Amino acid sequence: MQVRIAAFALAFAAAAPLHAAMVTKPVSYQVGGKEMQSVLVYDDASKSPRPGLVMAPDWMGMNDNQIALAKQIAGKDYVILVADVYGKDVRPKTADDAGKATKDMYDHRADLRARINGALDALKKENGGKAPLDGKHWGAFGFCFGGAAVLDLARSGADVAGVVSFHGNLSTDDASMAKNIKAKVLALHGADDKFESPEQIAGFQKEMRDANVDWQFLAFGGAVHCFAIPTADNSVPGCLYNERASKRGLKQMHLFFDEAFAAN
Repeated sequence: MQVRIAAFALAFAAAAPLHAAMVTKPVSYQVGGKEMQSVLVYDDASKSPRPGLVMAPDWMGMNDNQIALAKQIAGKDYVILVADVYGKDVRPKTADDAGKATKDMYDHRADLRARINGALDALKKENGGKAPLDGKHWGAFGFCFGGAAVLDLARSGADVAGVVSFHGNLSTDDASMAKNIKAKVLALHGADDKFESPEQIAGFQKEMRDANVDWQFLAFGGAVHCFAIPTADNSVPGCLYNERASKRGLKQMHLFFDEAFAAN
């Protein structure tokens, strides 16, 4: 896994302009009395205003790998807030820790929606000279558990142009909330992902269809769960990085946001 992390970092460094200066800035705020600490990521070598995106991490939550992934995605295109939805005092170190943290969130889905909305609010407060945000284009994307978080952001009726779920949990505790969705929705899925059943996929598609959402569902052949996470090495069985699917998924996300933001 360490070899893959190093290779990913070298590939990113080779692709990045030599003058790029990636900023990482902790952003603290409270949601429901709980202290959250997210991280703002952007390239300050360019002062051009750009869209703001909330990134919801996978089940391991806030860590250096997620911040590195945010840097790679942000480039000169976006300002990204890597969202803390567990709380400042919860930083999973093992899969067991992460499982307990996600279970708590799924058991308290209203708290999850409040916290991902809190992250969006924190990002919007960085507008006005604090970060190179254009102040009018907002979106969100997430990986695995983070995919569930950004889908819940959309279901809450958040004022964002689009949300993207990478191999995310598609289920909801209340399908009727889909009527609140204002955003375009893109779900990127591994065709061989065993974490989401055919019934869950069909339920998500029915949910989107019944609410007349502008939605897309794309499945990548040969890809399983975690296909867009560079550090996923099958240590959790069925959770494995797929470079081809990841590149295709990220390209689709850029095109999706280009279209979503052009409409605003």
